[in-house]
Amino acid sequence: MRRFIGLMSGTSIDAVDGALLEIGEPPGALRTTAFASRPIPEDLRRELETLQSPGADELARAALAANALAGVYADVVADLLAGAGCPAASVTAIGAHGQTVRHRPELGYTIQLLQPARLAEACGIAVVCDLRAADVAAGGQGAPLAPAFHAEAFRDAIERRAVVNLGGIANISVLPAFGASEPVTGFDTGPANTLLDAWCRRHTGADFDRDGDWARGGKVDAALLANWLSEPYFALAPPKSTGRDLFDPGWLDRSLTAGAVAGPASGAPGTGRNPRDVQATLVELTAVTVGQACRESGAERVFVCGGGARNRFLMERLAVNAAPAPVTTTQALGVDPQAVEAAAFAWLAARRIDGMAGNLASVTGARGPRVLGLLAEPRPRN
Repeated sequence: MRRFIGLMSGTSIDAVDGALLEIGEPPGALRTTAFASRPIPEDLRRELETLQSPGADELARAALAANALAGVYADVVADLLAGAGCPAASVTAIGAHGQTVRHRPELGYTIQLLQPARLAEACGIAVVCDLRAADVAAGGQGAPLAPAFHAEAFRDAIERRAVVNLGGIANISVLPAFGASEPVTGFDTGPANTLLDAWCRRHTGADFDRDGDWARGGKVDAALLANWLSEPYFALAPPKSTGRDLFDPGWLDRSLTAGAVAGPASGAPGTGRNPRDVQATLVELTAVTVGQACRESGAERVFVCGGGARNRFLMERLAVNAAPAPVTTTQALGVDPQAVEAAAFAWLAARRIDGMAGNLASVTGARGPRVLGLLAEPRPRN
């Protein structure tokens, strides 16, 4: 049995999640044995948000932010090891995603901030990082990468399944039953928590809408929803991926301004609109776009992971839009919904250590399988 740690800080820039994954016998058997999460400090969160766009002295600021983020990652590793009661020496490697600040695969690059050597030195554990670049170099989107892990962990012998990650960006993995002739597929469906959290923070001061209760008190603006659904990204055929380069608060503000004449608002972005109605409509945008992907996938059941799995209102709306397939969380499969994406990066670290491909060309559009990630080691191998 081998242990790997996965670390994930997503598009919402709210926290670093970590999972301890055991890979044992029979070969390939997976078990997530521990989960830990720490909030990203407010000053670092603001800096990472600012670095999403070009700015003054951004190279130096990005390097300092990467150092600071490595410190938070190291704290999560310490929490995981303490919680599991295992020493650092028992962990083969850490798979560390870093914080995406640019994702432009159509231009041939994607950038995740992290200082892996600093993380390896702090933890005394080898770090696998820069996990998207090899896929992009092979002509792929570099995302989503989790479908390969979802297929390994959640594919069924009989049932056709969809696994939906409701992170900052929502993505779907379509898992045909074992033995089916078709490949595993998946793509980013569009925004989820990144816009929900930003709008909630702006109007309530809370970091997120707990259980979706604030959105539940609003009403869906049908005209606004239709305007959002006209975004060209939604009509693109997979493979496709997206992020804050498109779906950021600026996109939201511009869309509200564009709809001001026809809609109930006028003037500055959001002026005249009930903020709770906007939040309710954002929930519906995610539910509609994800639900459509689920229906078109032909999945018999939908399993949800990511922070959005805790948003009861979003889960209710997704259940309506994904029907007739029932919607539940990955807890039904024995894995904490919060731990799934971090566990995916632990699994990707294992693939890198073993020299095995970590991408699925049927998902990303790459020219073929590629070994993903670069390795930072804290000391020479014996």
